[in-house]
Amino acid sequence: MEPIVWIIDDDDSIRWVLERALQRHAIAVRGFETADAAWAALERDPVPDTIVADIRMPGLNGLDFLARMQTRPDPPPVIIMTAFSDLESAVGAYQTGAFEYLPKPFDVDEAVALVQRALEARRAGQENGPAGPEIEETPIIGEAPAMQEMFRAIGRLSRSNITVLINGESGTGKELVARALHQHSPRADQPLIALNTAAIPKDLLESELFGHERGAFTGANQSRKGRFEQADGGTLFLDEIGDMPFDLQTRLLRVLSDGTFYRVGGHTPIRVDVRIIAATHQDLEERVRAGLFREDLFHRLNVIRIHVPSLRERPEDIPLLVQHFMAEVAQELGVEAKTMRPEVVAELQRLPWPGNVRQLENTCRWLTVMASGREVHLDDLPAELHQPTESRAEPGSAPVRVAAGPRDWTAELAQVARQHWQRGDHDLLGSVLPQMERTVIREALNATGGHRQQAAALLGWGRNTLTRKIQELGLDDE
Repeated sequence: MEPIVWIIDDDDSIRWVLERALQRHAIAVRGFETADAAWAALERDPVPDTIVADIRMPGLNGLDFLARMQTRPDPPPVIIMTAFSDLESAVGAYQTGAFEYLPKPFDVDEAVALVQRALEARRAGQENGPAGPEIEETPIIGEAPAMQEMFRAIGRLSRSNITVLINGESGTGKELVARALHQHSPRADQPLIALNTAAIPKDLLESELFGHERGAFTGANQSRKGRFEQADGGTLFLDEIGDMPFDLQTRLLRVLSDGTFYRVGGHTPIRVDVRIIAATHQDLEERVRAGLFREDLFHRLNVIRIHVPSLRERPEDIPLLVQHFMAEVAQELGVEAKTMRPEVVAELQRLPWPGNVRQLENTCRWLTVMASGREVHLDDLPAELHQPTESRAEPGSAPVRVAAGPRDWTAELAQVARQHWQRGDHDLLGSVLPQMERTVIREALNATGGHRQQAAALLGWGRNTLTRKIQELGLDDE
């Protein structure tokens, strides 16, 4: 007997395409223009094997229809589709019991494969659980395919306590993703404790993580709970995990293995129930190969990986982000929101954005304060967004602006290395690396007028990492 699939969508063309595609695979199809009509049919006709429903329709919407379906005995798998892809739609669909979330536009073959998977799950008796609790809004904005895939990943993890590793460049919003994972998890009513491992000096990081007993070290005048104890029952977010010192990686691995640890200076084991979400902008596989990160810890953290796309990977989201940030900053400052002319938005979409969403937000903040009129024009954009140089021009002509090409400095570095060893000196990296870091940090600060957050973005670091480096290299005194 042919399986039966119902398609519920107020778009005739969507129903037509799916009907033809599924019928070619020997799947019987029945179409409905509204969820109300489909619900009425359920009262008198046999329940289909799978339902594909749009979210936004006149009358009963797709999520409410899905919620009603979950109240029926033995509900079939429901695939939710929508052209309005956002985090709340994705998570709402999964938490209400959707089998899968299908963003439009979709590949017809992929849609058919998804329906076939739902039919197999129906035959095998695999069903989704009941609807979850209400969830608070998470400010992650994006409609690009890469963002839709990320939203779907968060949705799939919404009933899970599994360890997650988030990777992405600095400024992409990894902490927002971590908060979304926590807010949409069974631990949502428990604490989310965040710790940036790159921002804490090595000597204090162990105490920050595991706490300490009174008298454990100079200045430890009383016992103190660490982040693991503070997060007991909830989630611990370890940002910039790639910067964690190697010896502490060993202690962290032991906690992840059995859930127990000792405070610094303590002798009593402490057991905690903590979900770990870690994040990094670094290539951890490369750090493992370089011997800078424990391979066993990497595999312990790398259970589920979520990639946060850079702004370069989703330029189509820039208009939405600009609109959001301009309105948010205006409200924060108590001024009228400025609007950007279309050519300005187009220019922003062409820029590389090394600092990603964080840099775009800072740019919107700068423009809200510094742009002279209600409309933002091209010449209002801050100069640091463009770093051109002037090429030689013919006499009497205007200078031509061209991008500066990179200079090969490796030959000079090789010469420095040879001179270093010819003098009989050792520990080349211990001498050269601090000098190199001081140089690039000074240049980044000069290029941004001393603005540390923007300088960190130019360097590919987080702001806390830059602050720590400035302190370690003694640049605060300059």
